[in-house]
Amino acid sequence: MTDTITAIRNAAWVVSWDEAAAQHVYRQNVDVAFSSKGILHIGPGFEGRVDQEIQGISCLVMPGFVNVHCHSGDEPLAKGLFEDIGTAALWGNALYEYSALLDADDDAKAACQTVMLGDLMRSGVTTLLDIASPHPKWLSLAAESGARVYLAPGFREAAWRVVDSHRLDFDWNEAAGRERYVEALAFIDRVRTHPSNRLEGVVAPSQIETCSERLLQEAAAEARKRSIPVTIHAAQTMAEHEELLRRTGETAPAFLERLGILGPDLILGHSIFLDHHSWTRQRTRDDLGRLAKSGTSIAHCPVTFARSGMTLESLGAYRRAGVNVGIGTDSYPFNMLEEMREAMICSRVSGRSVFDLDTATLFTAATVGGATALGRTDIGRLAPGSKADFVLVDLNHPAMQPVHDPLRNLIHCSAERAVRDVYVDGQVVVRDRRVVNLDYDGAVRELQDAQRRASRQAEKNDPRGRPLEVLAPRALPLKN
Repeated sequence: MTDTITAIRNAAWVVSWDEAAAQHVYRQNVDVAFSSKGILHIGPGFEGRVDQEIQGISCLVMPGFVNVHCHSGDEPLAKGLFEDIGTAALWGNALYEYSALLDADDDAKAACQTVMLGDLMRSGVTTLLDIASPHPKWLSLAAESGARVYLAPGFREAAWRVVDSHRLDFDWNEAAGRERYVEALAFIDRVRTHPSNRLEGVVAPSQIETCSERLLQEAAAEARKRSIPVTIHAAQTMAEHEELLRRTGETAPAFLERLGILGPDLILGHSIFLDHHSWTRQRTRDDLGRLAKSGTSIAHCPVTFARSGMTLESLGAYRRAGVNVGIGTDSYPFNMLEEMREAMICSRVSGRSVFDLDTATLFTAATVGGATALGRTDIGRLAPGSKADFVLVDLNHPAMQPVHDPLRNLIHCSAERAVRDVYVDGQVVVRDRRVVNLDYDGAVRELQDAQRRASRQAEKNDPRGRPLEVLAPRALPLKN
């Protein structure tokens, strides 16, 4: 069967990859030809066979974003619940006491995953790494979406338990953790045989402090035996940082270095509280060097942490130290462009300088940085031979006008509102701002009932038996 060749004619702006300079560059008024086999041509006047044409005169063509850390699971159900609260004794973080109370059923998880996939693609994401607990539709929905998806089934040996809103304890069950680990490896092996060729597995010990040293080492070895990435939440909160110091006297990077786990196939979720961070007790500055020397990647997800008043210090500093950083969205709003904007703002505030991070470095992190973290050189960039994973941005959108620098307009002003079409492997997955392959609208309608079910379960899960009105008070009083 002949492969369909499509040409975007006379694209106003194209972000293409300059291999010699190893960087993204702008090109103007050029053709982009592609098929399911990849990008065929970027340049003036494509003269080969063309089966379909797209007029690009009002478009920016750019590589799709690579999201290296997100959670479908029950994350969308927390929307509107816990943004204004946290556990004061745990540095104000809501993760341990509040977010952990939500437990979605399978139908809710399917709706959450559909909404997450749709929102990410509509904000320009073509590749994503989803860390979650498997449910019956997890694999099939990932495949149906048309996106390039890395599925990471989480496992751990210890569960968090917050005592009287002031102390974090751990309930260990190594047998149950080992069972989940075996199930995760079996699921990953099933993912890897999927016929779409767009799905891959990732080995994911859930958190550095909820897994034993032995399990962390075994999991990394299994990932390396399969030549797939491994991802671990590490240095994500001060509670975790202090717990590791109590157990081992080490920071997360030092601990993982001792275990032989650091390396170019490892993605650390967040890695905010390293030894240079102003909140920590350390007065050393060794952790960034450990990460850079080993080639370990960081998944930076600023929005959810900024909501709790904390930030990485700083994205610009990590990049200057030689650490590879990719961007993730972690939790809602699952909007890659909003995440990138927040990343820039947080970096400049924590770095105390407008010069701490520029648009080009940020865009590279969200594309090539993520691809590097996944061990890929064929995504996150547009060049002949790369995958046909790209985004068409509408330059006529009011938020994109006037156009002097389209990426600055996109990141600082328009965000996903100007994203028109999204392609993965040369196939459209978002057309005219609407998700093509999933029942996105139906999933959105399901979320309201799903949140009610999860909220009732949260009340039952709360050790203190607090009603939802106490766990998640509304922003304003409700009057009759």
